[in-house]
Amino acid sequence: MSTTIPNLNKEEETEKIEKKIHKLQSKYRFSFVKRESNNSQISYQDRIKSICTFDTAEDFWGFYSHLVRPNDIAGDGGDYLLFKDGIDPVWEDPENEKGGKWILRLRKGLASRFYEDLILALIGEEFDVAIDEICGIVVSVRTQEDIISLWNKRGNDKVAIENLKKKIIEVLGLPKNAILFYKTHNRALQDNTSYKQNNNWRGTKNKGRGRGRGKARGRGRGRERGKEKEGEIEKKKK
Repeated sequence: MSTTIPNLNKEEETEKIEKKIHKLQSKYRFSFVKRESNNSQISYQDRIKSICTFDTAEDFWGFYSHLVRPNDIAGDGGDYLLFKDGIDPVWEDPENEKGGKWILRLRKGLASRFYEDLILALIGEEFDVAIDEICGIVVSVRTQEDIISLWNKRGNDKVAIENLKKKIIEVLGLPKNAILFYKTHNRALQDNTSYKQNNNWRGTKNKGRGRGRGKARGRGRGRERGKEKEGEIEKKKK
C-alpha cells in the first residue's frame, strides 16, 4: 500500500508552518538573580543572568516548561525576572525610572501559581492599559515569604495604576480587600529598598467612603469574602 505525499511548493510550506506559530505582541526575556548577602560587592545588575528570550507562545512554553518553579527554590533563593526584551529589570533603566510597581506579599507555597497566572495574562495582553505600560514581573523568593511585583512605566498615571491593581486582583482571584501596595522606583531609590512599605500610593479618593459603606452593611459579609483567600496574603506589617 503506497503513501501519497502532498506536493507543496515552498510558499505553501511556509504558510503551513506560519499558521502553527502564535506570535506575541512583544518580545520577552527571562532572567534570574541569585540572592547575595548585604555585604556583597557585586551590584544587582551585574548578578542578572539571562535565561532566554521568546516572542511566540510556542517558544514560551518550550522554555517555561524547563524552568524551576519559585516554590521549588530553597531559602533566600533569588528573583525570577520576566521583562520585555530591551528593558533592564533595574530601577534606573530609562523605561523604569519614572514608573513603579504593585507589590503583593505571599505566604510560602503560592508563588508558582500566582506568578504563572500573571505571566500568562501579561504575554496574552490581558491588561487594560497601553501596550508599553507594563515593563515586567518579578517574583522574589525569600525564606519566610515570597513577593510578586508588577512593574509599570508611569508612576504618575493614577488611572493606569488602578487598572493594573484591579486586573491583578481579577487574574489571581483575590478578594477585593487584598493587601497590595504601590511604590515608585524613585521612592525605592530614596529608601534603598524594593519592598519597604510606605504611603506612596493610597488608591482612589472614594476609598474611605467605600469602607464606611461596608461597615454600614455589616462586617459579616466582609469576613465571608475574606475566607475565600484566608491565609494567602500576608497581613500588612505595622
